[in-house]
Amino acid sequence: MWDVFLSYSRKDAGQVRRLHEELIAVGLKVFTDESAVAGFAGISDTIRCALADSRVLLAYYSLGYPERPACQWELTAAFLAGLGEGDPRRRVLVVNPEPDTEHIHPVELRDTRHGEPETLVQDVLAHLRQVPGAMRLDAAPPCVHGELPVAVGEFTGRLPELWRLHSALHAQEAPLVTGRTSAGPVQLRGMPGIGKTRLAREYVLRFGAAFPGGVHWARAGAPRPPQAPDGPCLYVVDDVPHGLSPRAVTELMAPHPLVRTLLITRSRAYGGHGEHLDLEPLPEAAAAALAGASEFADAAAGHPGALGLLGRAAAAGQSPAALASRLYEPGRSLLDILAGDELTADHVRDALSAPAEAQDVLRCALALSPLPVTAETVAGVLASADRLPRAVALRRASAGLAELTARGLLTPAPHHLHPVTAHSWLHHEGDSARAETLRRAVLSSLGATATTLDSPGLPVPGVRKESLPMRVTEAERMAAFDLQVELVSRIGVQQLPADSGSLREALTSLNSLFPFTRDTLRRYSIGLEPGTAPSVQSVAHHLLNEVLRPFMTHWHPVLMAWETHRPTNVSPLDHERTWPRAEAFRTALDALQEPLRAVTASLAEISGAEFGISTEV
Repeated sequence: MWDVFLSYSRKDAGQVRRLHEELIAVGLKVFTDESAVAGFAGISDTIRCALADSRVLLAYYSLGYPERPACQWELTAAFLAGLGEGDPRRRVLVVNPEPDTEHIHPVELRDTRHGEPETLVQDVLAHLRQVPGAMRLDAAPPCVHGELPVAVGEFTGRLPELWRLHSALHAQEAPLVTGRTSAGPVQLRGMPGIGKTRLAREYVLRFGAAFPGGVHWARAGAPRPPQAPDGPCLYVVDDVPHGLSPRAVTELMAPHPLVRTLLITRSRAYGGHGEHLDLEPLPEAAAAALAGASEFADAAAGHPGALGLLGRAAAAGQSPAALASRLYEPGRSLLDILAGDELTADHVRDALSAPAEAQDVLRCALALSPLPVTAETVAGVLASADRLPRAVALRRASAGLAELTARGLLTPAPHHLHPVTAHSWLHHEGDSARAETLRRAVLSSLGATATTLDSPGLPVPGVRKESLPMRVTEAERMAAFDLQVELVSRIGVQQLPADSGSLREALTSLNSLFPFTRDTLRRYSIGLEPGTAPSVQSVAHHLLNEVLRPFMTHWHPVLMAWETHRPTNVSPLDHERTWPRAEAFRTALDALQEPLRAVTASLAEISGAEFGISTEV
């Protein structure tokens, strides 16, 4: 058995090494983990076994401690073991090298005596005399009244939020550092699909021992607050809608002093009802682990709901590149198809019922995305589109912006529109004519007027110095840049290595250029009909109808015919490698490089940007 499990961030290894030596010098058996917990799915078997064979965990709780996934899991496991015994501090000791305690979660660990360098070893020895056996990690399941929501996908990347949620619900148990002496309600807020209900469910399952009186789960439409609990208990009210009166919100809460109320809502309008915890998109590493593919990073932007759907589809064998492309195709949303439900309608249900000025702000935010939207920008757009006095337009813009922020559809200042919200609104836009009017006004307000590239101004890295003077609008230059960025990463420009890669995915990659090109031109209000002078329209027309269409028309049906003969016990890739015409396909694909690079060069002449792709073959 280990006396002490020493938990620390690798950044603090120097300070912890001295502590380790001092503990060993007095005869204590000390475990230190020299590896990191892999991924975000949970604690490793090695760490779990070592913790289960340890008497206490000693956390060197620096500012960097909660940033390390291994530390998060180690502390959580030991904290819950102590919680199951009645006091979480029984199994957790803290060394705090920082001047304050604000970084320490859960909050109970702030209101305890932290080890001092002069007496730390003796303090550890004294504490160990009160803890004779090893900690138990198999906590009893919580007593739940009501029905917990079904969990979809794995819980990932949210351990710090679990700590903060527990701290918010138990702030009164550390009165010396929080100033709180009684329990108050807590709101868990965030956009649809961000993981509010999943986080609350995970908290109930992990921290249920903190509520010996049980956990009561209800929905706002059918509240069931506990009346006479046997002990401290948790009352969770899920899906609290926007637009309730202060009195209606108060009536959702349990009045009993032993009951802690947790409200789950997408609304930001109930700020006067207790403490709130805003759930943000997943950090990059956790989002990548959930999605399993980098193609979804921009489209989902850390949104667990969208990442989970796309990640599961990719894990089932669908091409990540094809899935990412389908997100931008017209028709029913890919997210709805994967979910088997009208998921996107739920994401924007508050927008669909919002006042007209709020919907107009949302349309402007969509046209501006990923740039932030401001009341001043929207006021200029409304004044131009509706011939309004500036003061009237500013009042409408400010009211709409405040309404969208309160409904959780825009982030607080700076006001950004999340890509998943933008995707959902596009598929449920109720007035396409109004949306187009405002989109054009937004582009005009951004300076989408005729400009010249005759005066190069200050040099910018990556700009083509040899670009010919060309009169283009800012919208055309931006459209050319978007198409250029997309092209330089495609299989036709970046050669497919011999005897590797998927021919079907190469075709899919090229085929996705059709909707991407059309959507890009539509986004910048540029027609597809080519003119007489060199332009984005003429380059796009040449790309789609003279370069890609002949190749796709010939090879798509030929490959599809071969795919229909695949035996069930042979994988698609293995079957593809036995295709007699595979070599001819690769030769034709290689031949595409020259015209595609020429198209890329033409776009570079318009955009003024170059990415190091040679036009020589």
